[in-house]
Amino acid sequence: MPDKKTTGDDEMGETIVNAESNSDEPKKKLTLGDFEVGKKLGQGGMGEVFLATQLSLDRPVALKLLSKEMAKKPGFVERFIREARSMAKLDHPNAVKAYAADSVNGQHYVAIEFIDGPSMQKWMDKLGKLPIGDAVHIVLRCADALRAAHDFNMIHRDIKPDNILVTKKGIVKVADFGLAKVIDDEDMSMTQSGTGLGTPLYMAPEQARDAKSADRRTDIYALGITLYYFVTGKLPFGGDTVVKLIMAKEAGKYDNARKHNREVTEKLDMIIDKMIQRDKTHRYSNCEELIRDLDNLGLEHQSLSFITGADGVAAKRTVAAGPDGKQPKVKLPPVAMTSADIAMEATEKLAAKDSASWYVKHTNAKGQQVISKMQAAQIQQMVKAELLDIKATAKRGEKGEFAPLGSYPEFEAYVKKRVTKESAQKRAGNMKEMYAQIEKEQKKRKIFRWIRDKVEGALGGVGFIVYIAVICGVIYGAYLVFPFVMKFAATQMGLDKVGETSKARENPAAIPPKSDTPNP
Repeated sequence: MPDKKTTGDDEMGETIVNAESNSDEPKKKLTLGDFEVGKKLGQGGMGEVFLATQLSLDRPVALKLLSKEMAKKPGFVERFIREARSMAKLDHPNAVKAYAADSVNGQHYVAIEFIDGPSMQKWMDKLGKLPIGDAVHIVLRCADALRAAHDFNMIHRDIKPDNILVTKKGIVKVADFGLAKVIDDEDMSMTQSGTGLGTPLYMAPEQARDAKSADRRTDIYALGITLYYFVTGKLPFGGDTVVKLIMAKEAGKYDNARKHNREVTEKLDMIIDKMIQRDKTHRYSNCEELIRDLDNLGLEHQSLSFITGADGVAAKRTVAAGPDGKQPKVKLPPVAMTSADIAMEATEKLAAKDSASWYVKHTNAKGQQVISKMQAAQIQQMVKAELLDIKATAKRGEKGEFAPLGSYPEFEAYVKKRVTKESAQKRAGNMKEMYAQIEKEQKKRKIFRWIRDKVEGALGGVGFIVYIAVICGVIYGAYLVFPFVMKFAATQMGLDKVGETSKARENPAAIPPKSDTPNP
């Protein structure tokens, strides 16, 4: 293994992709388990990263080796293994995969998916800023990967352009889930070392105050800063020092993205603003909400315009498997029968055969609580038509106790469908109210800014006129006072008598004759 170190960012995601810039070859081929080590790719936060070949599958991988110095520190080996296990759980097309983790002769390593393209920071250095459609395309895929990670109770904690990679085919990959924090992990000792606290430029205020407080909204904040940077080429917050930067974030004052790029729509500007709110309770609560709002804008490019050969096939988003290992339901065009429909059809058949009388305790249209006698099929239709409160209780026959409708197999599917529908309507209503409130606040801000600009402009013009008037008054006052000042000065210095003597010499007739009469 070579001793020569390369320079660069201290992130695994960045070092994975620098294969073309580093060509260090080990003097002797090194094999670690199933992996043959090749050229060095860079230096990571906890060790070196090499391009390697997985012999059994004959595929390239990025092999991250934990440095011996780090291995000696208490807790670092455990953190390293935990990182690998966390990454291995996440199988998403827009996240860098972890293939294996092991130790050979005391050398700990993890094999990671090799990405053949640069990071988005490299692209930003070249492009300056991105077209709106490209920026939305990338952020949607990052949000999708984060959503999958959050489903496993993992927080990335270091989202930034350096950790967003793009393959040569234009596929977006989120790297460096090595900073992920398992929310339900009770062992917090490994977070106290100061390692992996994120990057201040993209870090949420609460994460800067206490790394343990990071949650899903912390990742959404960093992704919002990244989106702002993509569409403007600038960062919303800055400072000469980390302290000043954090103070600026705590203050929460910044220029809207639309001010720097008029192509940013008002709704996209509002989404960015919600993502980077200093108070995390005012941000999106999860990536699902963010993805829905970004999708509704209709701004996404199907493929990245700055990647040659990128196509829509490579750009399609795929929903990852959930924590239970099963593929979640994907929104598809309506089909003949869904599983819920099948369940409801079965309960309808069951209810059709039920001739017993049911007693239902519910609230009628007048708000009165009543008990109605119905057939099972009637109850189903009333729940389906939303004529019966889902909080209603019922019992089969005159005997027995009243129980919630959802507890009976005849009505369970209907109640669940109503609950799901009402929850969706409530979320949609809340989102609509939120956007209405944001738009209202934006209008207030615009009106306030317009009034402020007019007042400042008026005061500026009046101030200039007053300033000129004062200057003119001073000059005119000096003009009026000057003769008196000069005369006073001449009197004090005796220059007025000298002036009279001179005049007499020039005009003797002007001198009065001397009197022969002596003074009394």
